[in-house]
Amino acid sequence: MNPARVEAARWRADNPDAPAGLLEAFCAYEDALMADDLAVLDDLFADAPGTLRGDPEGLLVGHAAIGAFRAVRGGAPARTLAAVRVVGTGETAVVVAVTEPTRGGHGLQTQAWRRGADGAWRIDVAHVAPPPVTFDASVWRVVGDPLAFPTGAGPLTGESVAVKDLFAVAGHRVGAGVPAWLAEQEPAASDSVAVALLRQAGALIRGIARTDQFAYSLAGDNPHHGTPVNPAVPGALPGGSSSGSAVAVSLGAATIGLATDTAGSVRVPASYQGLWGWRPTHGGVPTGGLLPLAPDFDTVGLLTREPDLLRRAAAVLLGDSAGTQTCGERVRPATLPGVAASARAAFEAWADAAGLGIIELPDLAEAAEAFRVHQAWQAWQAHGRWLTSHPGAVLGAAGQRFAAAASVTVAEDRAARATLARWRTTLDATLGDATLVVPSAASAAPRRWATPEQVDAHRAATFGLTCIAGITGRPAISAPLLTTPTGPVGVSFIGPRASDLALLAEAATLPVGVSPPG
Repeated sequence: MNPARVEAARWRADNPDAPAGLLEAFCAYEDALMADDLAVLDDLFADAPGTLRGDPEGLLVGHAAIGAFRAVRGGAPARTLAAVRVVGTGETAVVVAVTEPTRGGHGLQTQAWRRGADGAWRIDVAHVAPPPVTFDASVWRVVGDPLAFPTGAGPLTGESVAVKDLFAVAGHRVGAGVPAWLAEQEPAASDSVAVALLRQAGALIRGIARTDQFAYSLAGDNPHHGTPVNPAVPGALPGGSSSGSAVAVSLGAATIGLATDTAGSVRVPASYQGLWGWRPTHGGVPTGGLLPLAPDFDTVGLLTREPDLLRRAAAVLLGDSAGTQTCGERVRPATLPGVAASARAAFEAWADAAGLGIIELPDLAEAAEAFRVHQAWQAWQAHGRWLTSHPGAVLGAAGQRFAAAASVTVAEDRAARATLARWRTTLDATLGDATLVVPSAASAAPRRWATPEQVDAHRAATFGLTCIAGITGRPAISAPLLTTPTGPVGVSFIGPRASDLALLAEAATLPVGVSPPG
């Protein structure tokens, strides 16, 4: 007998007045959900632009978006139904089901069904409420209450920190987003410099947050641990490699994200999630106790929801090394190659309202390629020996990048370093003491169902923006000032070297979503 009909008969006694065929359609949906039968699921959702599906991650609108989400989800967790109740006796009805996932807890599923002209029942609206999450392993590796207490009092008293899993935290191992690496590490004897400074200033450590594998990514999708939610854009990538720290801050689980930025790993998740992010002047914050990726570009950075907290926390990390350089005129590039049309339109409208000047930048394709080559060379020097002895330990796009990095020759790296030196001189001469203003990313966050080719193309276009700070060693702040139809996009302010405090002071005065004074 059809399993859906068996289940429908089971729930008929509790719902004697349910419209004919509805319980059968509902149970057919449940069967298809457990089997991950995408064709049946697509047919049971109303094929309309206004069809809705909501869950704690947000709201998906339209049959196409819902179908795309299901296609990459990989199926729903196994569960049984504890109770089913129906309200409605005509052509529309609401079905509420209590679910029992096999992993424990109780959830709730609410659906609004409508009978179509063909007599078939289909879902117009679905809301999924899973059991409460006590620990999200895609966001955190270790979490505590707190994980580590403050060691002093100061400007960060009362604040909490999500530490990217590259920084040493006393008594804990560094995992770097790679389970095989984590398994071989010993607990750190002491805090990294950045963690120690934050604790001395009064901050507690909430936990150790996930990172992309060895921080060699800008997407935020770690194949080992899953993709953290993007709280700002349902179904979107959160941005990496500081994905866990950013999401923890965005969700309110921590007020400060301690992160790194080599090629944009603070600025990109900040842009995707509508956060404030800071990449310091290269060398401005000590990297002691930090697992490296590419030391010539690695920096210690921060993510927050508010600019004032970003300024206070950054001042703690800069300490006596804080420079006093001021910022000059804000200028924007005359062209933005590779930036999506919606992001470009939002940025240009904002820049016009802000009265930004325009500067002619040379084509940065050669500079970006030299950055990529030298970053790859240094990444392989840092991790190549271990990767060679642990084949398959790093998966997906990060694994492909390391495979490509292994083939970079000494001569190619030498040429890349010479090109970078020349471009650093060129950009310094072009920018002077001006603050360059660009979008923080080439578009809003790509959706999880974007193809690898689409994500890689977006990464390459974004890299053309983020590499400027890395090549010049200049500080950069990403401010959540733009809104596009597909999500937030940050605005990056790239100031002269050692102008961090001036940039941060300006950032603290910029209302979110409002153009700054010109």
